[in-house]
Amino acid sequence: MAGSTRTRKSSGATGDGNRRLVIVESPAKARKIASYLGSNFVVESSKGHIRDLPRGAADVPAKYKGQPWARLGVDVDHDFEPLYVVTPDKRSTVTELKEALKDVDELYLATDGDREGEAIAWHLLDTLKPKIPVRRMVFHEITEPAILAAAANPRDLDQDLVDAQETRRILDRLYGYEVSPVLWKKVMPKLSAGRVQSVATRIVVERERERMKFVTASYWDISATMDAGPDATPRTFGARLVAVDGTRLASGRDFGSDGRLKDGVDVRLLDEPEARQLATGLVDTSLSVASVEEKPYSRKPYAPFMTSTLQQEAGRKLRFTADRTMRTAQKLYENGYITYMRTDSTTLSETAITAARSQATELYGAQYVSDKPRQYTRKVKNAQEAHEAIRPAGEVFRTPGEVARELDSDEFKLYELIWQRTIASQMNDARGNTTSVRVVGTAATGQECTFAASGRTITFAGFLKAYVETVDAEAGGESDDAESRLPQLVRDQAVTAAELSADGHSTSPPPRFTEASLIKTMEELGIGRPSTYASIISTVQDRGYVWKKGSALVPSWVAFAVVGLLERHFGRLVDYDFTAALEDELDGIAAGRQQRTTWLSGFYFGGSVGPESSVGRSGGLKKLVGSSVEEIDAREVNSIPLFADAEGRTVVVRVGRYGPYLEREVDGASQRANLPDDLPPDELSTDIAEKLFSTPQEGRSLGTDPVSGHEIVAKEGRFGPYVTEVLPEPAEGKKAAKPRTGSLFKSMSLDTVTLDDALKLLSLPRIVGKDPETGAEITAQNGRYGPYLKKGTDSRSLTGEEQLFTVTLDEALAIYAEPKKRGRSAAAAPPLKEMGNDSVSGKPMVVKDGRFGPYVTDGEVNASLRKSDSVEGLTDERASELLAEKRAKGPAPKKKAAPRKRTPAKSKS
Repeated sequence: MAGSTRTRKSSGATGDGNRRLVIVESPAKARKIASYLGSNFVVESSKGHIRDLPRGAADVPAKYKGQPWARLGVDVDHDFEPLYVVTPDKRSTVTELKEALKDVDELYLATDGDREGEAIAWHLLDTLKPKIPVRRMVFHEITEPAILAAAANPRDLDQDLVDAQETRRILDRLYGYEVSPVLWKKVMPKLSAGRVQSVATRIVVERERERMKFVTASYWDISATMDAGPDATPRTFGARLVAVDGTRLASGRDFGSDGRLKDGVDVRLLDEPEARQLATGLVDTSLSVASVEEKPYSRKPYAPFMTSTLQQEAGRKLRFTADRTMRTAQKLYENGYITYMRTDSTTLSETAITAARSQATELYGAQYVSDKPRQYTRKVKNAQEAHEAIRPAGEVFRTPGEVARELDSDEFKLYELIWQRTIASQMNDARGNTTSVRVVGTAATGQECTFAASGRTITFAGFLKAYVETVDAEAGGESDDAESRLPQLVRDQAVTAAELSADGHSTSPPPRFTEASLIKTMEELGIGRPSTYASIISTVQDRGYVWKKGSALVPSWVAFAVVGLLERHFGRLVDYDFTAALEDELDGIAAGRQQRTTWLSGFYFGGSVGPESSVGRSGGLKKLVGSSVEEIDAREVNSIPLFADAEGRTVVVRVGRYGPYLEREVDGASQRANLPDDLPPDELSTDIAEKLFSTPQEGRSLGTDPVSGHEIVAKEGRFGPYVTEVLPEPAEGKKAAKPRTGSLFKSMSLDTVTLDDALKLLSLPRIVGKDPETGAEITAQNGRYGPYLKKGTDSRSLTGEEQLFTVTLDEALAIYAEPKKRGRSAAAAPPLKEMGNDSVSGKPMVVKDGRFGPYVTDGEVNASLRKSDSVEGLTDERASELLAEKRAKGPAPKKKAAPRKRTPAKSKS
């Protein structure tokens, strides 16, 4: 049976002779668990969810198709009863599970111990309808003691958790199916709205708006290298001018986003001439130490990982995406290396604390381990049920060195990170000293100048022996183990300035979100669940709302339009506080404080649910959406004003049905320009806008075709640059003819393509000649996947674009005379780029040009480059990440051939 794992051991969790069927979510998990249970257990996998709400009209059973609620898949008029259907790819799984039930005496549902796992267990129970006793088997790590204990101590299904998960699923369906059609009508087709994804998109859009409005400010100061004399260690140290005549110098924090000094700030703003004059005036000036202040400091260890902090740190330290982190953690959990990876808790069990303290003592010494066990009880806002923190599995932790041979590269890196963080959490504080020094001198101009220097020394490393958290450099963070040593200085000690330099600085806009910083912000706001952050970030990228520039998340113009529409007309649905409050209410259902049906009715139809001015208290989702649609001005929501050009004309981005474009009014007429897909909104300046406007949408005229007399133009299209002819308007009632078009060769560009080039491109396909044997015409054509020959239905690739114009009939016949090469046997084109070795397979990676565009391969796995990736900018880390994502998805399912219709045999007469 597919997915079936029969246990081999004779000793088991129970000895009553009953046969038990254990159902888990994944085959890998099934194999691991089966190895621990006795021979009276059979372990099967459901391979994830077995049923869900209908995905479309085709999934709705015939008897419900006429119902007004069938589109939603939820009967809103009868207690919000959901309509569940077994997904087509799980029908065979359900059949196999039902068959397995016939041979056992009990059913153990051993899905994950969170809300989603509880819901999967309930769906299995409701679908399989077993006539034997059913128990819930829960564990948080896949080790032999944990599995045997779970099997020996099953519990009943937690209906409150099931209700909470089902409410979330129904709520998300109502939200998506009510709001998304508004986006289709008012922005563009195939867009989607989501309870959490729309708020996450708004966070990214708001940051880009801040960057677009930001005005850079400039300020100056002086950096100095001070010399404390030959007896000092170190002799020199760095310092910076911080005050002139007792007034503090302006620094970046004193400016607002408008480029002006903040109100009420008493500072002196140096410009370049003043700074250079002061620097010159301080040369050979006597300087002395005005003050020395030393303070002890200590740094406590970080709490063990929960889902969100693991995603953030893996993003910063390992450059993993949230999705890559969770996929790797899932494999580590299912194979018994770590505890359950979807958790909001930082708590460690007594067993884990003992294991961590014991290992820290063994590896680093007793002096590095805290006197008392450390327990971390902090939970994030809207935390889910109290699982343990993410830690190495087992009663004794295996060191990274002990598991290195068993794990692939990603798994090892993540395990090592989790192990280090867990061990460090039970170690002593790091201790050290900080020193602040002020140096004063009078410049030749008569102005008193104050320099500041600071130092930090670590006197006891403590937990830093095991783990140092990575800091966000863009946010100005400093690593915990960073040291900057100053010499021993005393008040009134004379020092000299060995070097002086006037330095200019500019303020910077707030950095774009990375996956790690977006997760941190969502967690702080209480939006969504940490266990769903990875899927949310993937969703907003897959939907085209956000794309990546390096590791930064950049919103698309479509995201600006969607967020603008939601803010103006459905503000509560994307309000941060209301979204967080919604999580509180859903948690109330999980805790049994709220009744599911009552709450859903209040949210959808209106009622006394939620805080003041919530969706429910404002008439409900249905009324909110229904009453607002006609009021929405599609042109207004799809117009994003940018700035005024040199002549005061407003430049706006319009989001049209076929994508965004620039527009302004010139002499009473609309002037438009295409927008490149890879141009971030905050980089669209007035200069770039003018350049785009100077490339007219109607294309660059190349001249006139001497044969047809039609104008030939070069244009930028959605699928790349091309040339085409401008045909005259057809006579009234006549259908317009289709103009000839031809894509530019890779060696051509819009700026340099000539009329001769264009006419050659428009001459394609070129008739090469006729096959003398069959009389079939052979043509040379430029297709989506490159240049090729065509004879009837038989196509053969050409080696280069220029061959389209040079290949002769004899050469074409020679190509057709050779056996047709397919796949690997075809002549391999040279790679576009050679890269390093893949972190998983260890094999060299190359970038190749494929039928569907460039892709990276290690010879075993191929992964297409994303829209935000470029061949030139692709790094080894990003290439390995793409390959890892492709491996996780597995091979594409093969299409099944349609069964042949059998003709019944004629009966004998």
